[in-house]
Amino acid sequence: MKPVVLHPEADEEYAVAAKHYANISRQLGGRFYDEIERWILEIRKSPAQFRQYEPPARRNLGRSFPFAVVYLDEPDCVWVVAIMHLHREPDYWKRRLG
Repeated sequence: MKPVVLHPEADEEYAVAAKHYANISRQLGGRFYDEIERWILEIRKSPAQFRQYEPPARRNLGRSFPFAVVYLDEPDCVWVVAIMHLHREPDYWKRRLG
């Protein structure tokens, strides 16, 4: 299983979204956190299983929350470039690719 590395801005997105849901209810915040962690674990186990979104990036979409984990399958790690809200600007994370 590959290690995961979150882009600093993806890490911030994750924290902001988790806080948002936790402010609604502690249980909802916990469910959001658990779901994102499960998505990341699925990606780590088999990064190539998810569709390419914007090559070379791939994404894992959730069912319970309007978010996706956008990542690159690097040789030595899974690089998460965005914890992306699906109802916002879709391409904002591309500038993070360098």
